[in-house]
Amino acid sequence: MDRTRIIFISIIGVAVLVVACIIGFQFISGLGGDGGGAADVEEATALPRDSVLVTLDSSNTKESWLDTVVAQFNAAGQTTAAGNAIIVKVNHVTSGGSMEAILDGRSQPTAWSPGDQSWVEQANAAWRLRTNQPIASQACQPTVYAPLGFVMWQPMAEALGWPNEPIGWDTIVQLAADPEGWASYGRPEWGQFRFGHTHPAYANSGLLSMASFVYGIAGQDLTAADVYSDEVQMAMRELEQNTSKYGRQSPALLDLMAREGPSYLHAAAVPEADVVRFNVERSGELSFPLVFIFPAEGTIWADHPYCILDNADWVTPEQAEAAQIFLDYLRAPAQQEMAIDNYLRPLDPTIALHAPLDRSNGTDPNASPQTIPALPSPNTDISSAIIDVFQINKRKATVLVVLDVSGSMAGDRIKTARDATVEFLRRLDPNDEVGVMIFSDEVTMLSEPARTGDVVENLSQRVGGLVANGNTALYEAICDAAKAIQTTQAADEAAGESRLYGIVLLSDGEDTVGRVTENQMFATCLPANAEADGVKIFPIAFGDDADVDVLTRMANVTAGRMFTADPTSISNVYISISAEQ
Repeated sequence: MDRTRIIFISIIGVAVLVVACIIGFQFISGLGGDGGGAADVEEATALPRDSVLVTLDSSNTKESWLDTVVAQFNAAGQTTAAGNAIIVKVNHVTSGGSMEAILDGRSQPTAWSPGDQSWVEQANAAWRLRTNQPIASQACQPTVYAPLGFVMWQPMAEALGWPNEPIGWDTIVQLAADPEGWASYGRPEWGQFRFGHTHPAYANSGLLSMASFVYGIAGQDLTAADVYSDEVQMAMRELEQNTSKYGRQSPALLDLMAREGPSYLHAAAVPEADVVRFNVERSGELSFPLVFIFPAEGTIWADHPYCILDNADWVTPEQAEAAQIFLDYLRAPAQQEMAIDNYLRPLDPTIALHAPLDRSNGTDPNASPQTIPALPSPNTDISSAIIDVFQINKRKATVLVVLDVSGSMAGDRIKTARDATVEFLRRLDPNDEVGVMIFSDEVTMLSEPARTGDVVENLSQRVGGLVANGNTALYEAICDAAKAIQTTQAADEAAGESRLYGIVLLSDGEDTVGRVTENQMFATCLPANAEADGVKIFPIAFGDDADVDVLTRMANVTAGRMFTADPTSISNVYISISAEQ
């Protein structure tokens, strides 16, 4: 066989390999979440021969960029020194959730890219306790910038002086606490200021936003003890008692703003990339343009470090080599330039910014780490203190868990639902309130909402003993649950207490009892329009037979969030819901 034929056959072989990889990854594209990892991928599809897989758990802010780069890299036929084709599979996750999943073994990626170095420090601290070494042998390298700040509807930002006047955390806190609300700025028709941010224990945007908030109160040169100072705690309490919405991911907050309009949330703490993306991709849904505001006190220029987890026993030397090759590819000028098209900022300041990172899409293209004060990433001790102070001072929640125990839930479903619900109950803050209602042929209130710390042990035992039988009184259960929690809310408001209220509904089927009709439920039991401080429903469609359309409508009319789950994903769904409350 001559040299030309050998080269030709080799090219054809590489092409076939790449096509096979693409087809294989299309097959597994539904995998994801904070619990994903190499084991999941290998079970889903066998790797082609003479190839090496790099799995990457990456914070979801850079999802569109990485998807584009990964597809391009996989098609390019990159190889290791041994000549094996490198295949990269990216799993888009939250920073805190993925860290927990890696530390407890639910995820075993080759590489990990959280939103900020602060998550790496937390992971390394935990890994050192086990192994006396960090999780990665080399320092994690930055990949791209995604600064944190505020998103606000443009007319509201202009009322605060944007783009000429600085807007900082002090502005947000004062406006949120002002009993006059927007009337103090000559716009009484907008009512009280409504603010939202993600949960700092789960989301990169939440941790970094709260860190920049604390820096603005106590300065940058602080210790963990300083975070617990009266000054910081009072300011945190002022902010959190006037926060209307938490969440696990910034896009979910922006989706609510787009869906519910300016009357729902007025502002939120999110990455710049998400704001620009919504202005570009979803402008037709927005009542007004959104603007991104760099806080006057400065911002954390989150640089999304990339860590090769070569100190973990599940990463082979060749996988580590392949992961480094992909990192070099990510940081090359062509891919850095591509980041701009995907709403992110390149590391190299000599790469000129262009649309969509411009004023017409709601951001300042002249902003940079040189022009906007760069705040430090919080270290492990500071991060832990910030999360703790947030938990202490956050607006507490009242949650009613409503469980379907009809006959269709028998077997593995009821067992999994019991275990996951108990885990959820134990995740709640001791000063939250929780109750449990069950339904089959009849609706039964197992326990009225009460302080979680006082009832969690008894409730866990009762939930752990639930059995499945009978029919499904779904609509009646929702009406009874809504009435019960609205009664609790009214009593709290009369006592001057401000809380968040939610109904967590798990069901695997349609209503089969019929004492309350679907139309009757929506007309008489649920609100016509969602309110930021109203009762939110978080339905979980548990299995293929759940009435997804009705459950989705319940979530939408209350500004809750719809989830689908099976026995393998229900725990992760409950984690997401706990971040919302």
